[in-house]
Amino acid sequence: MTEVSRTVSTKAILLGNEAIARGIVEAGCLVASAYPGTPSSEILPAVAKFADELGSPMAVEWGVNEKVAFEVAAAASFTGARSCAVMKQVGLNVAADPFMSAAHFQLKGGMLLVVADDPGPHSSQTEQDSRYFAMFAKVPCFDPCSAAEAREMVFDAFDLSERFGIITMLRPSVRVDHCRQDVELGELRPPKGQVKFDKEPSRWVCLPASVKVNHPRLNAKVEEIRAAFETEFEKYNYEVPSKEKSVLGIVASGVCFSVVSDILKGWGREDVAVLKIGTPHPLPVKMVTDFISRQPKVLFLEETYPVMEMQLPDRTGILGRWNGIVPGAGELLPETVADILAKILGMDHPAGEGSPLLRQAMEELKITPRKPMLCPGCPHRASFFSIRQALPNAVNPSDIGCYTLGVNQKAVDAVMDMGASVTMGSGFFLVHKAAGMERPIVSTIGDSTFFHMGLPGLASAVYNRHAFVLAILDNSTTAMTGGQANPAVGEKLRKGDAGRKVDIEAVCRGCGVTFVRTIEAYDVGAGKEAVKEAWEHAKSRSEPAVIIFRHPCMLLRPQQSAVQVKVDPEKCIGCKFCINFFNCPGLVFDEKKSKAYIDERFCVSCGVCVSVCPHGAIGEISGEGE
Repeated sequence: MTEVSRTVSTKAILLGNEAIARGIVEAGCLVASAYPGTPSSEILPAVAKFADELGSPMAVEWGVNEKVAFEVAAAASFTGARSCAVMKQVGLNVAADPFMSAAHFQLKGGMLLVVADDPGPHSSQTEQDSRYFAMFAKVPCFDPCSAAEAREMVFDAFDLSERFGIITMLRPSVRVDHCRQDVELGELRPPKGQVKFDKEPSRWVCLPASVKVNHPRLNAKVEEIRAAFETEFEKYNYEVPSKEKSVLGIVASGVCFSVVSDILKGWGREDVAVLKIGTPHPLPVKMVTDFISRQPKVLFLEETYPVMEMQLPDRTGILGRWNGIVPGAGELLPETVADILAKILGMDHPAGEGSPLLRQAMEELKITPRKPMLCPGCPHRASFFSIRQALPNAVNPSDIGCYTLGVNQKAVDAVMDMGASVTMGSGFFLVHKAAGMERPIVSTIGDSTFFHMGLPGLASAVYNRHAFVLAILDNSTTAMTGGQANPAVGEKLRKGDAGRKVDIEAVCRGCGVTFVRTIEAYDVGAGKEAVKEAWEHAKSRSEPAVIIFRHPCMLLRPQQSAVQVKVDPEKCIGCKFCINFFNCPGLVFDEKKSKAYIDERFCVSCGVCVSVCPHGAIGEISGEGE
C-alpha cells in the first residue's frame, strides 16, 4: 500500500482508495473482506493500516475470491454489525450470485459493497459498468467524483443501508481510485449496537417462497430511496447554474463531473449549466427532468454505459451514448470530453491524441509507447518457454493475471476469465476426444488464481477424467494487483494476525491428481522434461496432471544468483528466436546489424536466456556476478 504521504492538521493527502478505506474504518465497520483487483487493490491494505492506527477491533481479511469476500461480509451484517466487501468490476461477476440474493434480504447491519470500475479499460478484460449491476440487483449506488467525496459517501452509504435494510454500492472509477487529494480525517466511531444473530429463518433463509415477499418489498425500497435522493442528498446531487444564458445543459456523474468542470473553467465558458448526480441509481428522475426542461439541449456524460440515460422516461433530444454523440466505449478522458464539447459548442479546439501540446509533452518526457510485457527476470517467462519447447503443438488456455502476457511468447491461445484456463482445458480435451483426435493441452494459471476459481475446475477434471496438463505458475504472491497475499502465501493484513499457508501440492493431490511435480521455474531443461512427462501421464491415464513452476515474483526482490550474460555476435544469425519466443525487455534486436544484444538497462542477470538461443549465441560472462 502507498503510505500516507503527509498529514497537516486534520487533513492528509490520500490516494482515492485510501480515502475510501479511511471512511470504512471511521464509520465503525466491523468486518471488511476483499479480493484484490486493479483499481480496487489498495483499499483493503489501507483499511488494515487505518484500523491498526485507530485501534479498531475490526476484522480485515482477503477472501479467496470475490464471492467468498461478499458472503463473509453479508453474514456479518446479519448480526447487526457494519460490514464491507471490496472488489473490482469483473469481480462482481464472481460475487453476482450472493449479491443478487442478499439484495432481497432485510439486512440488520449496514453493508457496503465497494466496486471499483475500470473504464478504458487499463487492467481488465471488460469495461463493464457496475451501476448496471446496481440496477440489476435493485440496490442504491453512490458514484463519487473525487477522493474526498468517496470518503464522505461511505458514511452516507452505511446510514442508508441501515435505514432501508439494503446493501448499498459505492462505485468509484479508476480516476477516483488513483487520484490524490487532501482529505479530512475523523475519529473512529464506535460500532453501532450489539453483535447478535437472531434466528429468523424467514429473514435469513433464501427460499423461493420468500421471493413473493422480498421482491415487492425491494421494489418499494427502491422508490423510497429514489424519493430520498430527490430531496435529501443535495451535497451529491446539485446544479451548477450558468452565469450567462445557458446554451447547453450537462448532466454528469462520477469523475466526468470533475473533468467537465475543469474544462469549462479553463475555457471560461459561463453559458453552460451542469447538473451533478452522485446517486445514479435509483436516478432522481424529477430533478433530472426539471433540469432538462430548462435547457436548450442536454448532454449526458457518464462512464461507462448510459445508466442515467436509460432511466429517463423520455430521451427525446438527449445527447449522449444512445445517439452516438458520446463514444459507446472507452474512458471519457479529458481530451475526449473536450472533443465532444467543442463539437457541440461549435468551437475550434485542438484536442485528443493529435493535440500539439500532448505530442510536445511526450517528446519532452521522452515517452516511447511500448506494449505490455513480463518484467525482466519474471519466472513466468521461463515457464512459458519450457512449455512451448516441450509441446509446441499444444493448445494453451491461460488465465487472468500477469501470465496473460505469455501471449507475447505465443504461449497463450485463449483467455476468458479467472479460473477458465482449467475448465477450458477440459473443454479442449472433450472436443478433441469427441472428434477422435489427440492434441496436447497445457493450461496455465497463477497461484492466487488457482485458489480463486481454478480449484472447482480441477476437481471437475479429475472426476470426469479430462486429460490435460495444468501448469500452476507459483510466484508466491498475487503479482498483477500489487503483491497481495493468498492462501499459498499464508500472510494476513492486520498486525498480530497469523495466517496458515495452504500447500498447493497437497491440495492437488487431495483433489485426486496422481501426477504432481514441482519445478524451479528458471530451470528450463527440467521444465521441458516435466511437461513432456506430465502430458504422457495425462494421456495414458486419461486424467489431468499438474506441474507447479515455482520461483518468487521479481517484485518481491528475491535473493538470487546474478548471472551476467552477453550475446556473441559471431554466433548470432539474426533469427529473432530469442525475441519472438522469450520476449525479455533485456534482449533487443539491432535491425541494422541484424543481431540480438543485451540491453543493460533492463537486464536483471537472471541468466535464463542462456538456455534460450538454439545456436548458443547467448552465454554467461565467466568470472562475473559470482
